[in-house]
This record gives sequence, C-alpha cells and structure tokens, in this order.
Amino acid sequence: MSDATAPPTPPVPEKVTIFASLRLPNYRLFWSAGFVSNIGTWMARVAQDWLVLTELAPKSPIPPSLALGLVTALQFLPVILAVPWAGAVADRFPKRRVLQVTQSLMMASGLTLAGLVLGGVAALWHVFALAFVTGVASAFDAPARQSMAPEMVPRHLIPNAVGLNTTSFNIARLIGPAVAGLIITRWGVGPALLANGLSFIPVIVAMALLDASKLTPAPRTTKKGAVREGFAYVRRRSDIVVVMVIGFMLGTFGMNFQITNALAANQTFHVDAAQYGYLNSIMAVGSVTAGLLAARRTHPRLRIILLAFAGFAVTTALLAIAPNYWFYAIVLAPTGLFALTVMTSCNASIQMASAPRMRGRVTALYTAVFQGGTPLGASFVGWIGDVLGPRATLAVASIAAAVTVVGVVLYVLRRNGFQWPHAHAKDDGVRLHDIEDPR
Repeated sequence: MSDATAPPTPPVPEKVTIFASLRLPNYRLFWSAGFVSNIGTWMARVAQDWLVLTELAPKSPIPPSLALGLVTALQFLPVILAVPWAGAVADRFPKRRVLQVTQSLMMASGLTLAGLVLGGVAALWHVFALAFVTGVASAFDAPARQSMAPEMVPRHLIPNAVGLNTTSFNIARLIGPAVAGLIITRWGVGPALLANGLSFIPVIVAMALLDASKLTPAPRTTKKGAVREGFAYVRRRSDIVVVMVIGFMLGTFGMNFQITNALAANQTFHVDAAQYGYLNSIMAVGSVTAGLLAARRTHPRLRIILLAFAGFAVTTALLAIAPNYWFYAIVLAPTGLFALTVMTSCNASIQMASAPRMRGRVTALYTAVFQGGTPLGASFVGWIGDVLGPRATLAVASIAAAVTVVGVVLYVLRRNGFQWPHAHAKDDGVRLHDIEDPR
C-alpha cells in the first residue's frame, strides 16, 4: 500500500511513550481545549437524549425511541450531504481557521437550545432543527480537526496523537454523562445544555493561540476538481476502501449506544437519569483503555482491527441477553474497549496511509462513511427498538460486526491465495496492509 506522491518515511522508533505528543506545546494546547469541549459535548448528548425521551416526545405523536433516532439521524445526515465539500475545504484553507468557524456555529446552536429549555419553550421540532444545524457544522469540523493532528506532530507520532485524541474524548465521556445525570436530577436539563454551549470557547481561543511557526501544514489544494480527485484517489486504494467498509459497519450498526443505552435504561431496566449517565461513563472506562493502548502503537494493523471487531460482536451479544442492569453495565466496559480499538486503529491508518495533500479529503470521506451511516442506522435501530424491543437493537449490532469480520477475512484470503499475508517489513509505516495494493 504505497502512494507515489507520499514522501519517503524516515526510520521511526518501534515504541513511543503514551504521552509523547503532549510534550509538544501546540498539541498540548489543542488537546487540553478539546478535552474541555468534549466534556460539554457528552453532557449535552445525555441531556438532549433525556429531554427528548422523557419530556418532549411524550407530548408529541412520535414514539420516544423513534424521536431519539430522528434526532441522531438529523445530526449526522449533513455528514453525507457535505462530505464532497468538507474535505476540500480542509485541504484548501488553514485548518485552525476552519475550526474557529465550525466551533462558533456549534456554540451558537448549543446556547440556543439551552436558552429554549431554560425559557420553558423548547419543542421537539426545535431539537430537530438545531441537531441539523450542529450536524452541518460538524461535517466541516471533523475533517479539519482530525487531519490537523498530523500538522502538529511528526509522522511517527500520528498514531500516538490519534490515540490521545480518543483518550481525551473518552475520559470526557467518563466524566460528562455522570455529571450530566447528576445535574439533570438536581437542576434539570437546561444547565447541562448551557455548559455544552460554553465549552466551545476554549477551542476557539486555542486555535488563535497556536504557534504557527511550529506547525507543518500540508500543501494546500487550489486547483479545480479537488473533490473529484479525492474520490478517485480513494477508489484506487483498496486498502483504504477496506478500512472505510469496516468504519461504515461500526458507525452504522455498532455505535448507536446513545439510543441503545437510553432504551435499556428507560424501558428494559427502568432506572433514573443518573443511572443512565453511569452507563455511558462505564462504557468510557473501556474506551479510555483502548485509547491509551492505541497511543503506544506506532503501526495500526488490520488483524488488530478484526480481532477487536470480533470481540465487539461477542460483547454486544452479551448485552442483548443481559439479565439485569449491573450485568449490562459491566459488559459495557469491554464493549467500549473493542469498539474504540477498531475506531482508533481505522482512524490512525487513514491518517498515515493518505498523502498529506489528500489527507483532508480522505479524512472527510472516512468521516462520511463512519458517521454518515448513522442516519440510516439510528433510524433503523430506533424502529427495531419500537417493533422488537431494546434488546433486539443490540443483537443487530452483534450480527453486523460478525458478518463484517467474516467478510473482510474472506476478502483478504481470496486476494492472497487463501493464505493470511505476512506483515510487511518496515516500509511506509502503515502496518495495516495485510492487504496487497496492486499499484
């Protein structure tokens, strides 16, 4: 899996320390601001879901689980619609300027919803509309934010930076939902949503404080046809396509826990908002572990992704048959570990496999297939929950993961004479390619 336009890769150390990237001032500032914002985001997710599930949907003709699925779908639908332009924007303009704009839009959306709730005038259509606005901003935010890390760290630290980003996101996932559950129980949904709106300020400020002289920005794309070039580039790379297929299946069927956990808490185990928040936090324990393990790897590998996805299939099957709340909660920890191992390894491999000038567009396409399947998956999972019950939503995730693992293994074996290929020697630093690229 080589790319003719990618620069030669110098030898890199086989191991790095877990917090290596945090020694770099720009990345440390970026990480710290993102951590604060992520806490607010997770508080908002719990607050928004609880608002829809317990306050707004019961007053509307839409069933609660379907309403929850529609909110999620509207938030992620713009990822599909905007992907041809989002990646090109990330490759054409300074990424930190793009992030200042997108973060400002998300702040405005978050504060608007908080104001509506605190004012006692929030309606379900308000949540739908603001979820869509947030989705549009997120569609342009994701490729710029994800492809910015390689501009702040040397190439051999890209997996480390990706792993630390994941760790930040999931430590926040550990803190945010639990805090949100306590705030909702004591003061209501509005204050939790307000905290999210304010949490975007550190990122906006951090982008202005970055030391531009220490950044290594990728060459900017200025010619016409950038969008078409991005699609053509990915189409030629079977290794990247395989990663995107795995990401699509995980994102569409496996990462709907904001729906499945809410349904399990509310309809299966009949617990309160605080215990619902604990479920997300417990799952984050495994996710944080996965992020820290990923930060120590210098080379993402396909076999790691497949083993982790197989583990995810097993644990989601156990969740589907969980006899009680605490069994369900405990199994969420390894589920989070397996899911985030797949996600982080896929993300790192995309970053390392792409030529620098193409990274924004490739990242945008990966984001589209990972998050863009969520509107389909969320609506489908919501419908399954209404028709067959909450446990069936988890069974769907388990079956989808198992089918994907089997399908990818058969594909790799078929391409390699029905023998699992040996890992390449140190070539371009991307150890994902157990798949041969024919070019």
